[in-house]
Parts: sequence; structure tokens; C-alpha cells
Amino acid sequence: MNKNVNLNEAIKEKEIRLVSDKESRIISTKEALSLAREKDLDLVMISPAANPPVCKIMDYNKFLYEQSKKQKEARKNQKVVEVKEIRLSATIEEHDIEIKANNAKRFLQDENKVKVSIRFKGRQNNYTGVGAKVFDTFLSKIEGFGVVEKAAQLEGRNMFMIIGTKKQ
Repeated sequence: MNKNVNLNEAIKEKEIRLVSDKESRIISTKEALSLAREKDLDLVMISPAANPPVCKIMDYNKFLYEQSKKQKEARKNQKVVEVKEIRLSATIEEHDIEIKANNAKRFLQDENKVKVSIRFKGRQNNYTGVGAKVFDTFLSKIEGFGVVEKAAQLEGRNMFMIIGTKKQ
């Protein structure tokens, strides 16, 4: 919402295009201002980039109120996607992977993304292939619920991948 809109005397152009529900015409700014004052409304510049600039006679406060209402409605209908994290280890057992995979399935059904990570400790950092195998096992458990958005990647001591919901 742009609150820095030119209105009334702040409009410096000599000629403007005055639009209404019925018509659109080019008139002088002074004439448009006098029309707005007669109706006890404001002259609001809608499109300053046009040549000549486009203005409309309206109640500016009502216009701002309706704009804020539209923005609130748009925010309310917006779905915020959260990223849930599941941590695995390089030495995780099969049953533990299954439990973590069930949690990931639940997150994906709630339309959240899942970040799966493994932290390598000590000498495990030399055996990152083990982490890749753990990721493959994990992916086989959640097959059909999500798709890999970002493949397994090693950053320092951590390996991670991001799984998103499967598109219907």
C-alpha cells in the first residue's frame, strides 16, 4: 500500500487525466481540484508515470481503509510453509530411521518442508558415504510422500537435504 500518493494541492502537473466510473477525460489540475472540492472529496493521483498522470476523485481515507482490508485478507489466505528439521546420525539404526521417517511423513502431510541433516563427529567426517547411505534408506521410507528439492550436500561437518511436499 502506497501512502506516498500525491493528492489535492500536491499534484503539480498542469493537465491530468481524470477517470471516473463513467468517463475518462483530460482537464486542468485546477478544474479537477474544484470538482473534487464541490463533491467534498479528494483528488488522488493513481498513476503518476502515465502521460498525462491519471487521477481520480475519491474519499482518500476510505480508499486507504479498503486497501488495508484487502491486504489483511490476502495475508489471511496466505499459507506459511515451515521447514521442520529431522536430525539423523551416521550410526543410526533401522528402527530409528523408521520412526524419524514417520515424523517426516506427518510433516509433509501438513504441507511443511523437511530438512534432514546428519552431523558427523570426529573421524566420521572421513566416511561421508555412510551418511549418503543413511539418506537413501530414509528416502526409501518416505517414498510417495515427498520429493527431494535439494539433494544431499556436505557443508563442513553437516550433510543435509531438503524434502518438499509431492505435487498432486
